[in-house]
Amino acid sequence: MRLNRLLATVAVLAMAMAVPWAVQAQTPAQPGQPVEVEIDQGVLRPLQIAVAPFEGQYGADLAGVVRGDLRRSGYFEPLDPAGFVETGLTLANAPNFPQWTAIGAQAVLYGSVTPRPDGRNDVGFRLYDPYRQCQLVSYQFTATPEQWRRIAHKIADVVYQRMTGESGFFDSRVIFVAESGTQLNKLSRLTISDQDGYNPVFLTQGDEVIMSPRFSTADPDEITYVALGRDYSRIYLYNLSTGRRESLGEFDGQVLAPRFSNDGTRIAFSIIKGGNTDIWVINLRTRQLSRLTSDPGIDTSPSFSPDGSQIVFNSDRTGTPRLYVMRSDGSGQRPISRGGGLYTSPAWSPRGDMIAFTKQSGGRFSTGVMNTDGSGERILSTSYFEEGPSWAPNGRYVMFARQAPGGDARLWTVDLSGRVVSQAGYAGRGSDPAWSPLLDGPPSNIGFGQSPDSCPN
Repeated sequence: MRLNRLLATVAVLAMAMAVPWAVQAQTPAQPGQPVEVEIDQGVLRPLQIAVAPFEGQYGADLAGVVRGDLRRSGYFEPLDPAGFVETGLTLANAPNFPQWTAIGAQAVLYGSVTPRPDGRNDVGFRLYDPYRQCQLVSYQFTATPEQWRRIAHKIADVVYQRMTGESGFFDSRVIFVAESGTQLNKLSRLTISDQDGYNPVFLTQGDEVIMSPRFSTADPDEITYVALGRDYSRIYLYNLSTGRRESLGEFDGQVLAPRFSNDGTRIAFSIIKGGNTDIWVINLRTRQLSRLTSDPGIDTSPSFSPDGSQIVFNSDRTGTPRLYVMRSDGSGQRPISRGGGLYTSPAWSPRGDMIAFTKQSGGRFSTGVMNTDGSGERILSTSYFEEGPSWAPNGRYVMFARQAPGGDARLWTVDLSGRVVSQAGYAGRGSDPAWSPLLDGPPSNIGFGQSPDSCPN
């Protein structure tokens, strides 16, 4: 069922992987902490889904993670399991449909965790439409017991994909700068967590100032970031699997804002030299360096288009920061932002159809999106201060840092409608988030409409 069909049909729809070589963070999201999602602007009610506790090891906890993922998306309202009439659902049988429609469930999800002789678990599940009395999807994952949270995210992805027609985004991670201490003695550490804020891990020790972490979309285990020391600024490559850190070398000037091309072969970044800031590209295979801009203004925050043919960046060459697009060799530079205010931090959507940005206007900061030619600008979120948008891997959500007056920076997300705004799961102070691609590609053999009782698309 595609998203537009779901909207028409439902009518009420709104819009573990451990890292043993790193230092475990001390401010994880609290298990059981309620997820607060703001749904405003008169949005109609999300789809009510019943996620029953799974049978077997970690089954109840696994179902809880699925509920949290779906709730944060804004498209689903998981029902309280205390109100379920039917219990003890098994994969061998379909649910008692009238008992679920009686409590308003528009979809029913249940499953089981079955141990295998090799020590792994089979996690199977089914999703039903109790009103049409048919199966929407069934699937099974196999993983180690320790990976139960990861499997829960993958199940949420399957449900999201089946019900909206869009690929999911839950089986992903976020890298950001965790902050602690005071303004006079602030500690910044490169940190990674699951997209819901769980399993946070510090990747650096706080002896450097960390800026602009970014994932390689070609390899979710590869990241880049800037580290500032007492007398240096360096761009590092960091492999999350091996823990290997490699400097890109010493540059004549201060470096900032690195970002991978989508094929992972190049990094675009800025160098501040002689009072001027320009954009450069380094080929990671040959280490050949190319200068793309030479304007007297500040040119920074480059972001490649998904096909690698273009780069969006911001520049104050006309007196105020605006967004520009150029070909990846530096030619064809042209402005695209058209409104008033100051535009910074552009990020090209992984779908290739939009550019996210930060905008300062009227003493407040906003997170917005526009088409790649600058048309169709829309503001998604506005507050006292926010910056640094990063796209979810499905291109339907944006994560950014937001700060209230006198408060600390926190990670937030907003959907493309601007109606579903929520604080990201990480409980501590954080800024400069970057969302990873999906850790695995979406399953290609999901049983949509394959069994005799399957719901028609």
